[in-house]
Amino acid sequence: MSDIPAAAPAVKYKRIVLKLSGEVLRGKSSDPIDSGVLERICSQVKEIHALGVQVGVVIGGGNIFRGLTGEKRGVDRTTGDYMGMLATVINSLALMDCLEKMNVTTRVQSAIPMNQVAEPFILRRAIRHLEKGRVVIFAAGTGNPYFSTDTTAALRASEMRADVIMKATKVDGIYDKDPKKYPDAVKYEEISFIDALRQRLNVMDSTAFSLCLDNNVPILVFDLNDPHAIRKAVLGEKIGTLVHN
Repeated sequence: MSDIPAAAPAVKYKRIVLKLSGEVLRGKSSDPIDSGVLERICSQVKEIHALGVQVGVVIGGGNIFRGLTGEKRGVDRTTGDYMGMLATVINSLALMDCLEKMNVTTRVQSAIPMNQVAEPFILRRAIRHLEKGRVVIFAAGTGNPYFSTDTTAALRASEMRADVIMKATKVDGIYDKDPKKYPDAVKYEEISFIDALRQRLNVMDSTAFSLCLDNNVPILVFDLNDPHAIRKAVLGEKIGTLVHN
């Protein structure tokens, strides 16, 4: 039996990978996961799921532990990265729990086997879940140290032939310089991968960016603070900055 919702308005992107940083879950709270922020994010996911969009999610673990930060404290880099991967599993389970309470059928697939809490990542199974209208959350990064969750998003989007990676940030797009420091900063509505490279714009880390460039996966950078930002994006409204070939 399919979980696909009823017919909805035509969408620009049928299959997306939503990239969230772990820090967004913290919000202004001192808790690693702020329940209000979690509910707002899940409400946006539910909103696009109701449009029939196939949604994969990759979330970081920086609100709990980040490997690079641990290295500065004396933690071995490889060990720290594995700790960070486990932090992404915690965040993924929190997202799943919240989404399912909103009646959105969700699966968590982990790149590190942990059968009691998540399915293993299996590409064909992930695609089948999406086709049946289930949200799939990809946890534990790529399963390897030295790779970021940006790279995970680029890899999963490439594997699943997603139409776009939607990268949620705290700013409303990509600028030619830091808009918080320079009032005259210019925002790009669209920019090519090559121009972004030439200008050394900080879109994603270099490994993730190269994967997107090589596999022609567009990246849409937008502000998650807009409560309907993801819906606007999938319907093709002008929002954020689109990086593409």
